[in-house]
Amino acid sequence: MELGRNNCETQNNMSKSQQEEENKEQDETKTKKLGGIKTMPFILANEVCDRFATSGFNANMITYLTQVLNLPLVQASNTLTNFSGTSSLTPIIGALIADSFAGRFWTIIVGCILYSLGLLSITLSATVQSLQPPPCPTQQNCTEASTLQLWILYISLLLTSLGSGGIRPCVITFAADQFDMKKSTVLSRKWNFFNWYSFCMGMAKLTALTVVVYIQDNVGWSWGFGIPAMAMGLSVLAFVVGSSLYVKLKPGGSPLTRLAQVIVAAVKKRKAVVPEDPKLLYRNKDLDSAISVQGTLLHTDQLKFFDKAAIITEGEAGNSNHPPNLWRLATVHRVEELKSIIRMLPISAAGILLVTASSHQHSFTIQQARTMDCKITRSFKFPPASLSIFDNITMLIGIVLYERIFVPFARRFTKNPAGITSLQRMGVGFTVNILATLVASLVEIKRKQVAAKYNMLDDPKATIPISVFWLVPQFCLHGLADVFMSVGHLEFLYDQSPESMRSTAAALYWIAISIGNYVGTLVVSLVHRYTGKKNNWLPDRKLNRGRLEYYYWLVSGVQVLNLVYYVTCAWLYTYKPLEEEGGNGEEEDSKVVDQGKEIPSNRLNEANGEVELARNEAVKNC
Repeated sequence: MELGRNNCETQNNMSKSQQEEENKEQDETKTKKLGGIKTMPFILANEVCDRFATSGFNANMITYLTQVLNLPLVQASNTLTNFSGTSSLTPIIGALIADSFAGRFWTIIVGCILYSLGLLSITLSATVQSLQPPPCPTQQNCTEASTLQLWILYISLLLTSLGSGGIRPCVITFAADQFDMKKSTVLSRKWNFFNWYSFCMGMAKLTALTVVVYIQDNVGWSWGFGIPAMAMGLSVLAFVVGSSLYVKLKPGGSPLTRLAQVIVAAVKKRKAVVPEDPKLLYRNKDLDSAISVQGTLLHTDQLKFFDKAAIITEGEAGNSNHPPNLWRLATVHRVEELKSIIRMLPISAAGILLVTASSHQHSFTIQQARTMDCKITRSFKFPPASLSIFDNITMLIGIVLYERIFVPFARRFTKNPAGITSLQRMGVGFTVNILATLVASLVEIKRKQVAAKYNMLDDPKATIPISVFWLVPQFCLHGLADVFMSVGHLEFLYDQSPESMRSTAAALYWIAISIGNYVGTLVVSLVHRYTGKKNNWLPDRKLNRGRLEYYYWLVSGVQVLNLVYYVTCAWLYTYKPLEEEGGNGEEEDSKVVDQGKEIPSNRLNEANGEVELARNEAVKNC
């Protein structure tokens, strides 16, 4: 009877095991049918509407703040840079939520809803007259917005900032999740996902800078903010419609917790000696399977202190019947996750001052344009806030030329399928951006020379007889810099980040933008405060009496120092080594023996397996 019962239990266990394997195969087959190019219309429709709304909302805000809310120029500029900084800081919160427990899909949806609420709120404030100060067409002795009116503005901006936190770090990584992004597969493709993603976003921004800005300047702010709000609502709808087609990777648990575990384990074992042979460090593919779907990170020789977290002590090797305490023992893969993030930080930090240098484009440059001749025909004036279309057009054309001409040409010399590395691409972008700021200073000198010639320096509402299109070259150079810097930065972060932390790593891109905007606020405030009242570089009202060109020279000098810093960091950077699934790597040898001793990690990992094998053999013999 006992033997029969054991046989039945064994058969039941075997049938359960077979059923689990069949279910697993069905899940894998189902997953293979998901994702791919068919999901792009829904994801890109969401992101295009989002970018359209964001660009249309932000592009002309300096005009709304100075001419509708009657704020001084420096205060309005700092309000925008602080808002941009906050919008770029919240993505780290959204990324951690997505990577830890919510997943990218739901984080994106919640972010879109919050952003829509922010847009609806500011549309309401632009529609209701009591929420605005009295009009001031002369722009002299104006009544500024009251505290209540400013608070409504700030709440609207805060809601859009929180919404950005859920959208920005997740959409591009969620879109990339729909494709096989293994390095071998990416290099074999004839197209670059990040190039074409940036191209689509550029087209959305271009549309916003032409249509929405024209409506804001010529129809009214109610429609000017209302149209982006409607676009944001459409983005949510488009994204939800395609939900059944998406590959939705499960969150791998809090990345911050894993990083903290490695640090704590390394500190606890700070007196331990790291073995010369890295194969003696702890590895456990089963434990890391959920966070290493596309491949296992291999050991690197940098930041060796953290290798101490993967040292297996005698007590841990002997306690093989229980899973390891991750606060005392970490796998090599988890140690390398931490190393990868640490290595990426200096590269991302280099983007901070680039953003600082570009933060004036939506404030001072637009105010310059408003003093210049914007006429194209007798009845049509070019909207100053639409100058960014030249930035966008250059980027769109540049991406196509980069993909179709530059990459094949560079490949002949570098033998790199991508033409040049992402780090080299970013370096070119830094260099071009310096040229853009130098050109901006020369154009400002020319603008004031013409104003002085016609005695217009003291009239803030005068139209100086110099074409607004003198400002176009600096925007084109900024667009060219984006082709190299912005796209290269996104590509670098996605490629070099651990796969379970890609949303978090993408947030580094936005954190750099955030800090860059805050630094821009600090620089503008310091320059405004310490350059005197009589010849202030950045005056509140009379821009013609300022020294804006000096500010551009200051920013250019800072960028040169930043370029030197970046080149040093890029030179010292080590790309992450990855053993892709199915590849040959140091981890394939599961029974490596060193000096007659079996690797402790093998002994620790296989103990439970040996017990199970003995049990199965006993049943078989019975």
